[in-house]
Amino acid sequence: MAKAYIFLADGFEEIEAITPVDLMRRAGITVTTVSITPLKEVTGANGVTVVADTMITDIDPADADLLVCPGGMPGAANLAACTELSEMLRKQHSTGRYVAAICAAPAVTLAPLGILSGKKATCYPGLEKTLAQAGATHVSERVVRDGNVITSNGPSSAIPFSIALIEALCGSAAAGNVASGILL
Repeated sequence: MAKAYIFLADGFEEIEAITPVDLMRRAGITVTTVSITPLKEVTGANGVTVVADTMITDIDPADADLLVCPGGMPGAANLAACTELSEMLRKQHSTGRYVAAICAAPAVTLAPLGILSGKKATCYPGLEKTLAQAGATHVSERVVRDGNVITSNGPSSAIPFSIALIEALCGSAAAGNVASGILL
């Protein structure tokens, strides 16, 4: 069974974190929410507090097929400031396992790590220059998959982003089943 970690930092965009959790679990993926803060309680950009399943100090990212970074500000910047997470993302990418980010996170969290260098990617409008400076090619699409990197452009793309994550981990049939089950 596929396994994914979704990282939560104060200021995360709620829909971009919870939608992938919900839809990937519908596909049978083991999804664990991970707080990078000193507490399991993490407050999103719109004031919604979520209790994470675990803490970053208590996971072994080597057993994950996918690491997901939600956007939102200052959430994406807080993810980027976490050196432990940065190392996990670099290692995940270098071993060919999936790394995904949505909204501001492709530009703010992944780009500084070199993960997007030579890749096609998308991000929240206005952050395209950051992708280019990191050696990525910006693509104006809701969701972009280039090898083991999946990026998405914002809150309204949370559902197609989640379906792309399911397709990457479980195949198109599983993604189609979840999509039809939610009337997409």
